Amino acid sequence: MKGRFAPSPSGRMHLGNIYAALLSWLSARSQGGTWLLRIEDLDRQRCKAEYAAQLIDDLHWLGLEWDEGAEDGYFQSQRDDCYRQSFTALEAQGLVYDCFCRRADLLAASAPHASDGTPVYSGRCRSLSAAERERLSALRPPAKRIRVDDEEVSFTDGHYGVQRCNLLHDCGDFVLRRADGNFAYNLAVVTDDALMGVTEVVRGRDLLGSTHQQLFLYRKLGFAPPRHFHLPLLTDTDGRRLSKRSRDTDMAFIRSRYTPQQVIGRLMHLCAFTEAAEPMSLTQALAAYRPQALPLQDICIQAEAE
Repeated sequence: MKGRFAPSPSGRMHLGNIYAALLSWLSARSQGGTWLLRIEDLDRQRCKAEYAAQLIDDLHWLGLEWDEGAEDGYFQSQRDDCYRQSFTALEAQGLVYDCFCRRADLLAASAPHASDGTPVYSGRCRSLSAAERERLSALRPPAKRIRVDDEEVSFTDGHYGVQRCNLLHDCGDFVLRRADGNFAYNLAVVTDDALMGVTEVVRGRDLLGSTHQQLFLYRKLGFAPPRHFHLPLLTDTDGRRLSKRSRDTDMAFIRSRYTPQQVIGRLMHLCAFTEAAEPMSLTQALAAYRPQALPLQDICIQAEAE
């Protein structure tokens, strides 16, 4: 059994990131498995080396040690050759096509997806003629999209149970490589998890919808998919999920005021694993870990004012 934590170094981690890391670590360790750290720095414009160094230091501070990680080259920015192989395999199956739609066009042409505001692609570039592709290529480089099947699919999430959708109508054809040449998240994360031997993915429920797309890629690439366990989100008092702009819940603020044991104890209490927010070691947290006690609804925290 192998779990993983795969943060994006686009800013300082916040309490929500640490919560996901802790529950992923607890799940892996409770099963006698290994745990890896992967730095998801695909977005070269937003992700910075100093943020990656900070998140590694924050995890060390908490005591969340990994068995495989950055020292093994687990940076997505260094793995384009792996993604290219997956992309070529999908292209060889006739599943990939050029898409010239701009983001503004997509937002204007489609209703937002109910779960996260992402529009479902209309498929307008699916059937372009060779002459039309040539004309549009002279104007701008295309993104590369994968053609999904018109079929009902389902999987069983470890926390939220059976999840169903129609791939074509609920997800739509999705991007594998952006117009700037960078590979997209879904292709990268499937390739990485498969090649790194990940058997369990524990992450926030904001990524629940993308699991159908990723499972489609696992199937088309011939990879065995991991089990998925999605977590309720941590939210502020207004019901907004925590973000890297939430200064009073980022790790710089937290480390200046609390010990690692206090942070771990508070998170265990928020998850309903303990009756009180008492300081805890990771050994104590592992003994108290009861995934069945985790609520289905999002968890509101009382963010401290700076």
